[in-house]
Amino acid sequence: MVHDPHRTHGQPAGQARTPASKAGGERIAKALARAGVGSRRDVERLIAEGRIALNGQVLTSPAVKVEPGDILTLDGAVVGEAEPTRLFRYHKPVGLLTSHKDPQGRPTVFGALPEGLPRLISVGRLDINSEGLLLLTNDGELARALELPQAGVLRRYRARAHGRITQERLDKLKDGITVEGVRYGSIDAKLDKAKEGPQGANLWITVTLSEGKNREVRRVLEALGLKVNRLIRLAYGPFVLGTLALGEIEEVGPRVIREQLAEHIAPENMPKGDRPQFQKAATPTPSRRGKPPPEGTLIERGPRRLDEPRARPAGPRGGRPASKGERPAGPGRPAAPKRARPVGEGEGPKKKVFKAGWAKPKPKASHSPKKPGGPKRRG
Repeated sequence: MVHDPHRTHGQPAGQARTPASKAGGERIAKALARAGVGSRRDVERLIAEGRIALNGQVLTSPAVKVEPGDILTLDGAVVGEAEPTRLFRYHKPVGLLTSHKDPQGRPTVFGALPEGLPRLISVGRLDINSEGLLLLTNDGELARALELPQAGVLRRYRARAHGRITQERLDKLKDGITVEGVRYGSIDAKLDKAKEGPQGANLWITVTLSEGKNREVRRVLEALGLKVNRLIRLAYGPFVLGTLALGEIEEVGPRVIREQLAEHIAPENMPKGDRPQFQKAATPTPSRRGKPPPEGTLIERGPRRLDEPRARPAGPRGGRPASKGERPAGPGRPAAPKRARPVGEGEGPKKKVFKAGWAKPKPKASHSPKKPGGPKRRG
């Protein structure tokens, strides 16, 4: 899949040249999945829509193999070589559709991502009203492997629901449940918190499952008489939401990928090194001469200049607090003059303080007249 505009191979192009039954080459669905176009199922759908071309010929069947030097295009854009596998954790907010494009024009997850990222696809989906951890990768084969129920990858959710339920009824979900003709496998549900209200109870339930069918958590809990009004995905396999901020994306390091996902990644796609390529943009510190930051913003200041006076906070240790009725100084308003203290108010004669190591002052001679009677005699 090397882009070579001067390619002069004498072989016929496209389906006429490379039937899937012959040996050699790689199936087009697998090749495009490794390049991050999508899973194999997604590639087959794109071919059926007439959006994939091989060496300029639009494909109508996925039964085609790709050889080195072939040019693959998607919607007219050349698909590059497969890169080492990369994985990202994304905290999806409510209101974003897990899709690249939406015919109705609704905002999407991939439209909200920052610049500087490769072409990514999602591992599973979160509906528009759900939030939490969403894994993104450039490896379609990895995405498909983590989505399959046979892989046994656990997904953990926390649901807030309205209604009444007991732990005994939730325990029955471990045997599976059928809802509207759809069979759902074993589900582990724990009742974390229940708060009674005038019209029912507000519940928090932790749900762990391994299938991840479309709207599975909502449909199963609604079959038990509960109304889910908030759904958060906390974990997908070994990866957790943690402290990732809402709408933030963070790349998983290559070493973690090798340790946790080696069985799901082809050797030629295994990443090397230890540090992720994508670095989150640091939040810029507002300038002192610029607009003041919003209230509550923490600004890190550098060391104080030598010619900069030290700020003294108001209070018992930083100076005299403003008295009642006194307006503090501000822009365009001079500070109120200090109230003059009458002489002698609150002050007495200063008393000398004896300090250790100093000589004691000698007592001053008294000039008062001596009492009559003369000195006392010893008896």
